[in-house]
Amino acid sequence: MSDAPAVLEIQDLHVSFPTRVGLVRAVDGVSFSLARGRTTCVVGESGSGKSVTARSILQIVDPPGRITSGKILFHRPEGTVDLASLHPRGRPIRQLRGGDIAMIFQEPMSSLSPVHKVGDQVGEALRLHLGLSRRAAKERAIDLLAQVEIPDPRKAVDRYTFEFSGGMRQRVMIAMALACDPAVLIADEPTTALDVTTQAEILDLIGRLQESRGMTVMFITHDMGVVAEIAHDVVVMERGRVRESGPVRPVFAAPRDPYTRMLLGNVTKLEHPSEIRLARTPPAVPPAPILRLEDLSMIFPIRKGIMRRTVGEVRAVDGVTLDVRPGETLGVVGESGSGKTTLGRCILRVTDPTAGAIHYRRADGSEIDLAKAEGEALRTARCEIRMVFQDPFASLNPRMTVTQIVGEPLLVNGLARGAELRDRVSHLLERVGIDPSWAERYPHAFSGGQRQRICIARALALKPRVIVADEATAALDVSLRARMLDLLLELQDELNLAYVFISHDISVIRYMCDRVAVMHRGKVVETGEATQVCDEPTHAYTKALLSAVPRPDPEARRIHLRHRYTVPA
Repeated sequence: MSDAPAVLEIQDLHVSFPTRVGLVRAVDGVSFSLARGRTTCVVGESGSGKSVTARSILQIVDPPGRITSGKILFHRPEGTVDLASLHPRGRPIRQLRGGDIAMIFQEPMSSLSPVHKVGDQVGEALRLHLGLSRRAAKERAIDLLAQVEIPDPRKAVDRYTFEFSGGMRQRVMIAMALACDPAVLIADEPTTALDVTTQAEILDLIGRLQESRGMTVMFITHDMGVVAEIAHDVVVMERGRVRESGPVRPVFAAPRDPYTRMLLGNVTKLEHPSEIRLARTPPAVPPAPILRLEDLSMIFPIRKGIMRRTVGEVRAVDGVTLDVRPGETLGVVGESGSGKTTLGRCILRVTDPTAGAIHYRRADGSEIDLAKAEGEALRTARCEIRMVFQDPFASLNPRMTVTQIVGEPLLVNGLARGAELRDRVSHLLERVGIDPSWAERYPHAFSGGQRQRICIARALALKPRVIVADEATAALDVSLRARMLDLLLELQDELNLAYVFISHDISVIRYMCDRVAVMHRGKVVETGEATQVCDEPTHAYTKALLSAVPRPDPEARRIHLRHRYTVPA
């Protein structure tokens, strides 16, 4: 891997989870090392064993999983210790956790306490490991928050985590991890849930902190673009085994393993428009828009105090005007907080817009303003405009079978029941690539990609004309993402669907969309053909978004050279 001395070595590690159907080998004979002062990226799809390997280092594998054999050698100045031999609850491993070896978890909201102040959470490791007083720990926490570039750290230390954005919460997690100046930092998908500009800031921050502190970083990800940007060495895992490892440049230039080539191929595939989309013949005369938004606004009041008086407002959607044609995909792209999701929810009237119009053209040519529709008119429109949500697991009822989930819209609208309902559900599942024999299973029995297919089948149940897809592929691995996008494009050709495709991923927008609207702070700052906006943007904010996208080429690292957008005064 590297000529630098190893600070941590994993040797023939095996981790197993007992289940009702037998033993699952989550980690099956994994061996690699982390070189001192370098970043080693562990990459692979969901279920490859990346996170279990990382958690094994700190002995925090979720029960009933356990290390069955192998060694994890941590080389300290005081001597070498085999972490795999330590008791998970013993004092030796607890002294190492958060001290010599620290970890940043994937989802900061679930990893941080909502009822404790930021200063107390950052200071906890300082009090436990270094024996600092509460006052000294608070002062050190302020210094750490300043190091991770949280504005006004003296005030931030007394705030709660729910008062921070996703990027700021991740910075708090980094401050906690760095509290005791660890020798090894394990980062488990720390940027997966972040938009591209926030991701770029976090990657830049981790890189600067690593260089200044001389840390060794183990970075877990499924994004080959991120690997190309930050890694010195790379370890490719699949189904609990290491398929390939080595310095990042040779691995990317000439991958030896078919699985590595597949991962890289799926990433580079999304750098170009879809062949399915390019093969379409454009109509001689563009059809009339099926959906027109005119000066649409959604304003949320800010209320404070016991009397909940209005002290301000947030313009989540601010004067947006857009149109979508039949059979077309309109991409809506922007950072978190730009108003994309609120716009999608307004279209379906999940949220009632404050002002503006949403003109929907029915199949018979008549128009209805969804912003003012009520009762039966709104219910009918909602049958023809459906939504696919970001998190398939959260949007599927865990107590319902797939038959019940997919068939519910048909049942509620009185369109089918009994044998006819089962037949239509089977047809919908076949259409999205799910075996109909699995229809009586529950959502937890499916992978993330399969759950998203079930969500798509449910959205198609009422034969809609428009689908609003809100970050529908954000939670999927890159290989699943490409397959899901191809499925959506094939269904679009078959059913002449119009998509409003909401995403923060520029590569997905480039691959999937015909036209793009770029949103910033509730406003549309640029619109145009997808190729034009992605290749030759005119607005400074769009240029900043594009410059923050990591490229799957270690010879063309550019995140540190990206444009930074500042709002005009």
